Amino acid sequence: MTTDTDATRDRHTCTACGEAYPTERLLVLHRGARHPDDLDAEEVEAYREAYYEEEDELKSFRIRALGILVLLYFGFLFLYVFYAS
Repeated sequence: MTTDTDATRDRHTCTACGEAYPTERLLVLHRGARHPDDLDAEEVEAYREAYYEEEDELKSFRIRALGILVLLYFGFLFLYVFYAS
């Protein structure tokens, strides 16, 4: 059974606003986007790296989603042609 102390221990909390995040990466992205003036040079570099990783993952997701939509479209088109004729 998970208690509140276990849940908060596994979370990463922003020192500026107190919001909690489940991963360090999400905290870094939050701090870079919401509190950019509070970051030192190391934190800025960590934010940039996390941002570029996130951007690459989003590009990959968009390409895969587009591929699936194209396959579904042509799949239904071929089914329609097959059953309509």
